[in-house]
This record gives sequence, C-alpha cells and structure tokens, in this order.
Amino acid sequence: MSKPKSLMLREAGQAPQVVAEMLVREAPAFAALARAVSARGLRLFSTAARGSSDHAATVFKYLMEIETGVPVVSIGPSVASVYHRPLRLEGAVHVTISQSGASPDIVALQAAAKVGGALTVAVVNVTESPVAAAADIVIGLGAGEERSIAATKSFIASVAALAGVVTAVGGSAALARGLARLPEALAATEGLEFGDAVKVLTGATSLFVAGRGPGYGIALEAALKAKETAALHAEAFSLAELQHGPMRLVGPGFPVLAFVPDDAGFDGNQQTLARLRGMGARTFALSSRPIAGADVLPSCGSGLLDPLVALLHYYRLIEAVARARGHDPDRPANLAKVTETL
Repeated sequence: MSKPKSLMLREAGQAPQVVAEMLVREAPAFAALARAVSARGLRLFSTAARGSSDHAATVFKYLMEIETGVPVVSIGPSVASVYHRPLRLEGAVHVTISQSGASPDIVALQAAAKVGGALTVAVVNVTESPVAAAADIVIGLGAGEERSIAATKSFIASVAALAGVVTAVGGSAALARGLARLPEALAATEGLEFGDAVKVLTGATSLFVAGRGPGYGIALEAALKAKETAALHAEAFSLAELQHGPMRLVGPGFPVLAFVPDDAGFDGNQQTLARLRGMGARTFALSSRPIAGADVLPSCGSGLLDPLVALLHYYRLIEAVARARGHDPDRPANLAKVTETL
C-alpha cells in the first residue's frame, strides 16, 4: 500500500492555484508600485530577507537587473538590528520578502530603510504582520498556512510576486506573458517522472546544484531543500563558478543537478554540463529543451521564469529522496517553521 502524501507534497501541489490567484488579487498593488516608482525617480532596489525568502530575493535581483538594468542590492538585516547604522536610500525601493513578516531584524531594517528615504514594499504571506503594517505597499502572497516546515508554495508565490514587481516597473511584455502562463506551466509538472534521479540521490553523500541568472537563486533554494528535508549535503553554485575551485570535488559518480532554462545562457550551461560529464559526474538537468541527461519540463514561455517551473518538479523529487533516505520531509530534525532572528 502506498504511503499517504506528505504535507510538503500536498502544499507544493497548491502552488499553481496560489500563484494564479495572487496575480489577479494583487494587480492593484503592482499598479500602485509602478505609479510610485515613476513618480519618485528610481535609482536602486534593496532587499531584506532570510532563508528561502533570501533565495527569492536573489531571483529578483537577476530578473530586475536583466530586464531593467536597475541594480539590486541585498542589505544585511543586522546592519540595522545589531549594528544600528543609518541607511542612505534616497531614490531607492526597499523590498522585504518574508513569510511571517515578523522577524525583528527585518522589521528593524525596513524601518531604517524608510527613515533613509526608501519607498518600502512588503512581499509577505501574513498581511497582518509588523512588516506589512509599516510598509508603503504590501503584496500579499495568499499562500495560506504551510504546515510542513519546508516552504514550497510560499516560495514559488514569492518569486512570482517579485516577477510581478519587475514586470510592473520594467514593462517587459515578454516577461508579462511568461508570468501570465506560469500557473498553467506549474500545473503541467504534476505526475512527471524522475528517471533514476531518486535512486542516485538517495545513495549520495553530497550534491552540487547549479544554475545561472535567475536559475542561480532557484539552485540556492534547491540546495537548501536537499539539506533540510533529505539530510543530503548540497551546495549551490553558478554554473560559471562551478568551473573554478568546486570542480576539484567532481569525480566519477559525483551528482550534479542543474537548472538549465532556454535563455541566453543555455549554450554555455550545456557545455559546462558536458565538461562535468566528461569528468565522470552524474548530471541531472531540469530544462524545457532536450539536452543530455535532462528531464524535459513544461515551459511558461519565458526562459527567465522557467527555473521556477522546474523547481516545483524538484520539490517532488527531493521529497521522494527524503522518504527513500528514511526521513520525514515535513518534520526535519533541529528545525522549526518560523525562526525569528535579531
């Protein structure tokens, strides 16, 4: 008899609907942000986040910089909460990404950003939180409660919301079309096979996860999920950085999982994977284009957003690996759902 679905698996499967509803519900907030940015004269975005939310911020950085050329910087929350330093953010938009919106350090940083002249935007799941209450503009994820410790639907919704911010500010028609098709592409990952990835990763002791551009932020999230759900040591790298020092660890059978979307980096990424295979690595690629060793996945029509589609497939993969390794993906040892830091 098959085991019942984990909370992680069930919640991940809710992501397509959560994203579809969020994009419609928060359209007025995206429009308000576009007007505010236009009126103020934009020079910079800054972000504050922890854990998975910080990985979403990394995806946002690449999306914004690729689409608009406006730089995005990450500010360490401790700058405000521990070191009590003022910020100079005139002409900036400060974006806080959080599930709970309650951690004291990000609350303090948002307050410091506002005093420093920034327009503040909260991308949060709990819209009755301190971060949301104090922000100039609030974008609610609407993901509902996540009972599994591993964040899945809230992470996917966070990235989709941040892509909405980029679309509102940058006006990219191509990204807007991809975002509109995202829920459908996410839903189309249901039931896809994993090949022999479960078997290989179940027996692995370490794993490299790689991607470039927006895919790098997705790789960071994927590596975290391998550690927290499957107790599998994983490190995330840009496929460019992987060709430097980390390559020393690659040998016969070493597993490398890569997010390889159909974007400007495709050819170079494919060449890097071929080099890794030549060194004996066992490569697994998540892509919307057929390449050696790839699971071919649905596309939303935007290579910049397709790594997020692939991530939903990966969530299901790593959940299966966790179970095969004898772990409960919903209740990993030593972890709590909400961690508040100073």
